[in-house]
Amino acid sequence: MKKEFLDLGRQPIANKFLKEDEINDEFFFDLKVVFDEETKLVSMKDFVKPELMFNEDYKYNTSLSTPMVNHFRQTAQMLENRFQPKKVLEIGSNDGPFISNFPVEDSLCVEPCDNFARVTADMGYMTSTEFWTTELSNKIKDSNGEMDLIYSANCICHIQDLDDCFKAVANLLSDKGVFVFEDPSLLRMLERGSYDQIYDEHAHVFSVTALDNILRKNGLIIFDVDNLSVHGGSNRIYVKKPNIPSNNTISPNVYNNLKEEDEFGVGNFQTYEIFANRVRQSKESLNKKLTNLKKNGKRVVSIGATSKSTTVFNYCDINDSLIECITDTTPDKQGLLAPGSHIPVVDRESVDLNDYDYAFLGAWNFKEIIANKESEFVQNGGKFITHVPQVMDFS
Repeated sequence: MKKEFLDLGRQPIANKFLKEDEINDEFFFDLKVVFDEETKLVSMKDFVKPELMFNEDYKYNTSLSTPMVNHFRQTAQMLENRFQPKKVLEIGSNDGPFISNFPVEDSLCVEPCDNFARVTADMGYMTSTEFWTTELSNKIKDSNGEMDLIYSANCICHIQDLDDCFKAVANLLSDKGVFVFEDPSLLRMLERGSYDQIYDEHAHVFSVTALDNILRKNGLIIFDVDNLSVHGGSNRIYVKKPNIPSNNTISPNVYNNLKEEDEFGVGNFQTYEIFANRVRQSKESLNKKLTNLKKNGKRVVSIGATSKSTTVFNYCDINDSLIECITDTTPDKQGLLAPGSHIPVVDRESVDLNDYDYAFLGAWNFKEIIANKESEFVQNGGKFITHVPQVMDFS
């Protein structure tokens, strides 16, 4: 039985940045969140059609984020050293920061966004623009054989039909192959109150507990877990086929994560009711703070035109009357309006932060990096605002 616990209101496509003449045709949906008492999975109540989110207009370029490029390079090196895969497939390859660390002739990409699929194809990688399904898995198996490593980062949580997703993986994985994927951690979201992990693309927010239940049902088991700091707290899940002799014995990390989640209460609906109340309090506090700053003549800018900030701005009724503009380093977002809130997105280099009194951190998960980079703003009396783990300003 699925039970609703959170209503984040009317939300747009989080990465659909707009021109002025597109505002009247903007797509919105009701973002409600449910807990499945059987599997312990947290998901959106009603999913958005994938084609509306992942297409030629998708604006998140992973390679423009130096921390993420470094993360994927280090991850690729670690996986190469640990598993020595001969054939590699990446699901959701974006513009290639992970797959580019593996030989072209032995590596494949799945990327439904045509603009990014062209990037990896131009690098020489065989790239499919279909969505990941058992049908696509069969096509790849027929043409390229089984895979020794299937990897995905911040993408499996986008896939609405998890049973089909994991069956497709099991079908394509070699007997001693490994499936490794990274996605935001439900436990960290609950701990920090970071409700902005929930937006149209994130059909699910995973606990290790829920994944253990669903993977086992589909012929796969978790043998290791890494807890990561990226994206405000993520888990890297290592998966294999059961009953296959290999060196991939089940790590104590699996049991430790399951125990930690159990002790926190991820399997209890009351935990989510408490979280939802905290989210509502955060909304009230953030809106009140920004409204008071406006009344007192203070100017506020936002740093980072992120999917997370789309959820926050639309849920908390924030528009350009409270935040004047959003700075972002992604050229494809600059000169456009943020989804739903319609706050102008501008090039960071075109803005003097010293003209503002406060800067809201849309990319709060890079708080330390941003604070160091914008040290002059702080030295001149500027303050940052964040809503995680609570609404506060700091310098």
